[in-house]
Order: sequence, then C-alpha cells, then structure tokens
Amino acid sequence: MSKGVLYVVATPIGNLDDFSARAVETLKRVDLIAAEDTRHSCPLLRRYGIDTPMRALHQHNEQAQLAPLLAFLDGGRSIALISDAGTPLISDPGFPLVRAVAERGGRIVPVPGASAMACALSAAGLPTDRFLFVGFPPRSASQRRAWLQALASEESTLIFYESGHRVVDSLADMAQLFGASREGVVARELTKLHETFLRGSLGSLFDRVQEDTNQRKGEFVILIAGAESVADRRIEVDVERLLAMLLAELPLKQAVALAARISGGKKNKLYKQALEIVGG
Repeated sequence: MSKGVLYVVATPIGNLDDFSARAVETLKRVDLIAAEDTRHSCPLLRRYGIDTPMRALHQHNEQAQLAPLLAFLDGGRSIALISDAGTPLISDPGFPLVRAVAERGGRIVPVPGASAMACALSAAGLPTDRFLFVGFPPRSASQRRAWLQALASEESTLIFYESGHRVVDSLADMAQLFGASREGVVARELTKLHETFLRGSLGSLFDRVQEDTNQRKGEFVILIAGAESVADRRIEVDVERLLAMLLAELPLKQAVALAARISGGKKNKLYKQALEIVGG
C-alpha cells in the first residue's frame, strides 16, 4: 500500500475565480503537483500564490511517469493531480495513475470543482435524470459516423466535447444520424467572457454554427436529447390502431377515454389523434 496520498484536484474551466479554497490549500500542502501542462497551469498557481514543485503528466508520458510517481507515493509523500481545466480524468490524463494507486490500496482523495460536462448539463434545459457522457467524437469522418450511429438509439441525454475545428462536421453528422429534428444544445466557452448556449433542433444548430464564425471559436459541449424509447414508439403505433377500433364502435369521447385508460396516454393527445382518424 502506498504511504502517501494522491489528491485528484479539479481546476477552473475558464474563470479563475471558480477555484475553491480547499483546492488552493491542497495544492499548497502537497509535495508535488502532477500537471497535464505545467506551462498552462503556471498562471493559475501564480494567481493563488502556489509554489509547489510541478511535474508534467500528459497522455504522451503517462506510462513512463507511472513508476516514478508511485515510488514518490511509496515514500510517504503526497501528489496532487490536475489537468489543464476541469476535473482530471474526464477526457483528460490521469487514469493510469489513479487506477494503479487504487489497485495498490492507496489513498485517493477527490477535491471537487469545475466540470464542463456538469456545468453544461445543469444549464442546458435537457433531461438530467439519465445522461451519458461520451467525450470527444473520433476525428476521422468515417469512424465518427460509425461511432455516432451506435449512439443513435440511446435514450439518455448524450454529452459530447468538441473543438472549434470540428464542431460543424460533428453537428452535420449528428443531425443526419440522430435526425435533424432531435433536440440539442451547443454550449460554448463555458464560464468565460464569450459563454453562449444555443438551443434548438440539431438541424437548426448546425445552420447557426455554420453561418456564424464566432460560434465556431473556443471549446464546446454538445448535448443531445435521448432517443424516444422503443416502448413509447410501440405505444404510439398501437394507440392509433386501438383508437380506430374503438371509434368504429363508440362515440369519440368514450373511445378517447377508454384508449387513455388502456394505453396510459394523455387524453389531449389521444383526442387530437382521434379527430385526425375521424376526419381522415
């Protein structure tokens, strides 16, 4: 078991004022900060008077740094893991280290804070009872489309990260594979000066981002409403047939009331469907 402690510390995603007092105190107290990019983290540390030694830990050196960092912890010293922005490991480096410490029975302490994913979800206006964070889409067009196609029937709210260089292409593929009418939200530059939320259908979101060069700058979180459940789709088809059968034998209001009791559907919606059947 490692004698030291690994702290997983969330950093601001844009606005440096979002850094918590606990995070600042933790970074001042530990023996070493493992940072995704030491140059990127320097302004934040200077802002809060943190002079703890840093070591780079990014996707290109994670495996090479694993043994030295574990040995550092075994020596009874503490490490704070930070990424460039937000919560480490959420589409950021750090998993191999956290996994290795966990497997060795070491102590891992999360110091919570900003997360672009949670920030976007909290203000998007899409369902939050079930959501699936899937990170960045593949860069290759063919791989991206295949990857998105596998998510098309997911019923949870989907959350993606994307860069300004690929946001238009990704939105185009999402509108095509999920349906242009599917509800979505594009959150850009969260917590920063030019923070924006665009809401609407995927088709309209693609048009707006494609037409406005300002909406293609910065970092993006794309959220998409979950697919309609198979059960709901089946109920709609069955209800239409059920209504037609009941309307052939009963007055309209009675047919609608009985259909609502059988299917659990809303009377107003069923009434409109019934009128369409009768009128058609």
